[in-house]
Amino acid sequence: MTKAQIVGWAHSQFGKTDYPDTEALMASVVAPALAHAGVEASQVDGIFVGVMNGGFSKQEFQGALVGMAVPELAQAPSVRLENACATGSAAIYTAMDFIESGRGRIALVVGAEKMTAVPTAEVSDILLGGSYRKEEADVEGGFAGVFGRIAQHYFQRYGDRSEELAMIAAKNHANGVANPFAHMRKDFGFDFCNTVSEKNPLVAAPLRRTDCSLVSDGAAALVLADAETAATLERAIGFRARKHVNDVFALSRRDMIDFEGPRRAWQAALQEAGVTLDDLSFVETHDCFTVAELIEYEAMGLAAPGEGYKIVRDGTTAKGGRLPVNPSGGLKSKGHPIGATGVSMHVIAAMQLMGEAGDMQVPDARLAGIFNMGGAAVANYVSIMERVK
Repeated sequence: MTKAQIVGWAHSQFGKTDYPDTEALMASVVAPALAHAGVEASQVDGIFVGVMNGGFSKQEFQGALVGMAVPELAQAPSVRLENACATGSAAIYTAMDFIESGRGRIALVVGAEKMTAVPTAEVSDILLGGSYRKEEADVEGGFAGVFGRIAQHYFQRYGDRSEELAMIAAKNHANGVANPFAHMRKDFGFDFCNTVSEKNPLVAAPLRRTDCSLVSDGAAALVLADAETAATLERAIGFRARKHVNDVFALSRRDMIDFEGPRRAWQAALQEAGVTLDDLSFVETHDCFTVAELIEYEAMGLAAPGEGYKIVRDGTTAKGGRLPVNPSGGLKSKGHPIGATGVSMHVIAAMQLMGEAGDMQVPDARLAGIFNMGGAAVANYVSIMERVK
């Protein structure tokens, strides 16, 4: 079976943008991604679009918008994927399945979301669609409230780790200063992140504003090709492993702070790749909230349950640490336009592996780990990536 490889990419600025909709956002990255790959629109065999939407726009059927944004692609088969905050990774993995099944040789993946055009209260309710509404629709604070509840349970079991959450926020914001695509390129420092104030209020106790990812617009695109085609192009990033593991949707029916789905996905991916965490050069992980990154340290095997705080305090995950985590600034600094996030994470990792990450660059980056999750650790995607060419 031929393996799909990443051969080109593009990334928009994340933040509150002037782009009016996802169609315009897609248009901003599709042509640059094809040019970066050295591929013509006529060579694209399939298009895979990641847009969660859920109420951000009345326009559905968003898979067809790529052909509107780039008329040369109007006749290429196109489909839209949705898997909550892991929508982008769902689109990538589906495109890889398309290539690896032999149905096509070149695929275009586009992830986009326009979030800032609706009021904040509506954003909170739309994002709550990533939780089990039958039981969680009334959680105060929307989706932030869901993770506030997770943080409360974690603190009850293992102790108050508010300081460590502030350290994660400060780390990611400091990293984000070097990311030209980031929504918030500002180093807030630990003291600001650790202090509840008018500018940093509690959003869903114990989570402060600096513990929560940003509401952002943005888009990212990848071009994938089979190995034979990739060998004729300028660059190629391969997947040593890719795993998708789900867990029970309702928080009431599982241990909400165990993150069993992420743990199983990491274990399966590392085993398939034949590597350990010590072999990874860096990790881009899904820090939708700082408590998520803290628990993800434990899920990936960096620390025992309840001991993720040690990893924060000893500098393991700092940019110059043993395993840098979110050298891009993560969702915390970069922003979290839902449909674009998983694609963005893979683009950033590919840039690092090609040595094209500029000021974000992790020296001698050879093997990348990416973790993107949908919902509260429900749909869990882990990719282990390396440079092939």
